[in-house]
Amino acid sequence: MERLQPGLPLGVGHIAAETYDYRRHGTITLFAALSYLDGKLITRTEQRHTHVEWLRFLRQIDRDTPEDVDIHLILDTYSTHTHEKVMHWLERHPRFHLHFTPTSSSWMNLVERFFAELTQEVIRHGSFTGIKELIADIEAYIIERNRTPRPYVWKATGEKILRKIESARRALAAELAETA
Repeated sequence: MERLQPGLPLGVGHIAAETYDYRRHGTITLFAALSYLDGKLITRTEQRHTHVEWLRFLRQIDRDTPEDVDIHLILDTYSTHTHEKVMHWLERHPRFHLHFTPTSSSWMNLVERFFAELTQEVIRHGSFTGIKELIADIEAYIIERNRTPRPYVWKATGEKILRKIESARRALAAELAETA
């Protein structure tokens, strides 16, 4: 989106602000494969998000990774990932292993963390006069990030996560009991 007015500056007694009015120039899909071990990214932008574009991204991953490395992709259950043509391609590329997770699982949170950083550092405060300008800024950010990649590390222990899940279950059960 292109902001129609420049942001208001930070000043004494005033916080930095952005105008609410903007012009949309379209949308893009950003495919991202995040290496859990070193934090490097393989990315691709596309106009759409169908099995055709997904296959292009799989081929790019295939080209950009050493042939002797097995590729484990952790995915959500979006139908594009399981399209008949995708499954046929995967049969011919046995080093690719797909693992499907429920929405909002912690593995997906790793990739979501990257998208949150991209949004904060590039998109949220940006003003783009067109899709090409947006893509250029995204690609520049990814190139810079891959120069000094860093893996995302979980700080919570498995026990702490399980305690939170159990606490949430108890709270939900109590709330359901109150409404019954």
